[in-house]
Parts: sequence; structure tokens; C-alpha cells
Amino acid sequence: MRRLFKLMLVLAIMASTGYALYRTGEGSRIVERLRHPDPEVYRKQAWAELDARQLQPGMPVFIRIFKQSSELELWLKGKTGWELYRTVEICNWSGNLGPKLKEGDKQSPEGFYTVTKGLLNPNSRHHLSFNLGFPNRYDRSLGRTGSFLMVHGGCSSIGCYAVRDHQVEVIYRLVEAALDNGQEAVRVHAFPFRLEQTALDRHKGTKWHDFWAMLKQGYDVFEREREVPRVRVADKSYVVN
Repeated sequence: MRRLFKLMLVLAIMASTGYALYRTGEGSRIVERLRHPDPEVYRKQAWAELDARQLQPGMPVFIRIFKQSSELELWLKGKTGWELYRTVEICNWSGNLGPKLKEGDKQSPEGFYTVTKGLLNPNSRHHLSFNLGFPNRYDRSLGRTGSFLMVHGGCSSIGCYAVRDHQVEVIYRLVEAALDNGQEAVRVHAFPFRLEQTALDRHKGTKWHDFWAMLKQGYDVFEREREVPRVRVADKSYVVN
């Protein structure tokens, strides 16, 4: 009985202290720091996690984006092959499921993209950013237009994929390190959703079904073989090898 009384007393003190902190504003600041940690501190913690998993900055990077579930997968290639390092919440993307068609449509792109050193922006007003390289050769073959389609911090989007600042700190630095270490380009595959056959079948007869079926070829190769597929463009189509 005494133990129960003591436990109830401790909980009451904690609750009243937390309420007092919140009323003074300190509680809300603590919550804010937990939701939005300092990017530099967060990166150092991420590097420690990498080390614990026998991974390190400079390893090859591969990124997959899934619009519908607002997820960005960050893969690193270690000694045993590609390993999923983190799945990051995309806090904002714009438009609907489907590809970007023209400048100003506020649509986030879908397709197979490559990020090279020249597409990195360490001076972004959204903390850090890198350009996806839209329009790529496939997009241009169809006359699609647009510019400055990024992955960046800041959680605002008019066609980009936005994540929180502390998350883009890690994503950007790993992409940068991979390119500095000799990776020619970082592949970014942007999908509407996870392209399992049952999911795709639910969209039969819709406007973008055939386009998504084409993207599924690349999705399937990585799912099956855990190797990033080689993708080229021929006759206004993606060709996956």
C-alpha cells in the first residue's frame, strides 16, 4: 500500500512539474527540441549509429522515395551489399500521385533520377538541398518542363520533397560524402507508392497505370536482387537492364 502511495505521489509531482514547465513555455521548448533537434548534433549522433552498424560516410548511397506513404529510404552499400540505413518521413510534397508535367504545376516528380556533385546546394535557404535533375532525358523526350526540383529541409514544397532540417543534414552529408569518395552519381528512384503487383492492379484503367507499370520494372529489380538497376531511355520510354 505504501509503495502504491509513493508511486502515486511521484506521478503527481511529475505531472505538476511538467504542467508548470509547459505553462512557463519551457515544456513547449523541450518538445520543440525533441521534434526539431539541432542538425549538427543530430548528424553526430547519426555518425555514431553508422559506426555501430559498421557503416560509414563515403559508402555508396541509393535513395528511394514513396509519395503515398511520404517515405524516403536511405540505403548504403556496405561489405555485404545494400543495407537500409534509415527510412525518413517526408514532411511535405506537393501535387498528386503521378509525374510532373510542366513548370508551375506544383507537382513532385516521379521517375529515375541521378544526383551529381553539381546538383548539391550547401547554401540552400532550406538548410541543405540537392537537385533531382528534373527534367531527365525521359522527361525531356516527352516535352516535360520544370526546374529546381529538390530534396531539401524546411518542410515546405511547391514541387520538391521536403524533410526536416536535421534529417536533410544526414541525407545531404551522406550523398556528399559518397560523391566525394568516387561514386559517380547517386540514384534517386521516386515512386508513387510501393509498386507491388496488387497495389498496381488497384490502379488499372487510371491515367498513370502504364507509366507506373514501366517504373515497376526498376522497382522489381531492386526488390528481387538488391542491386540498383541500370536505366536508360529509348523511344520515349525507360528501359531497365
